[in-house]
Amino acid sequence: QVQLQESGPGLVKPSQTLSLTCTVSGASITADTDAWTWIRQAPGKGLEWMGVINYDGSTYYSPALKIRSSISRDTSNNTFSLQLTSVTPEDTAVYYCVRDGGWGSLEDWGQGTQVTVSS
Repeated sequence: QVQLQESGPGLVKPSQTLSLTCTVSGASITADTDAWTWIRQAPGKGLEWMGVINYDGSTYYSPALKIRSSISRDTSNNTFSLQLTSVTPEDTAVYYCVRDGGWGSLEDWGQGTQVTVSS
């Protein structure tokens, strides 16, 4: 059973950096069967794919967020992280870390963590 758990601050001020970490258990983030994804959902809006880090550490980001986004990993701790810089209130959302089991199959989700951008 794969479990993912997001952690990080729930409140970020405008212009600051949003930083979240996803702790993975039950699967290795270096296994070539999986990729590791960040997805968010703003109030009243649909799910927004943010980016992914593959088993080999390569990354890909949504074009809308590429300039501000960075996904990294710590293989020793089996975690991966998201940094989103220069946040605005429009970045307020529930943020999820997700396992992609291949071909865009989003098979396991964290419970999500609410992040509010407000002064």
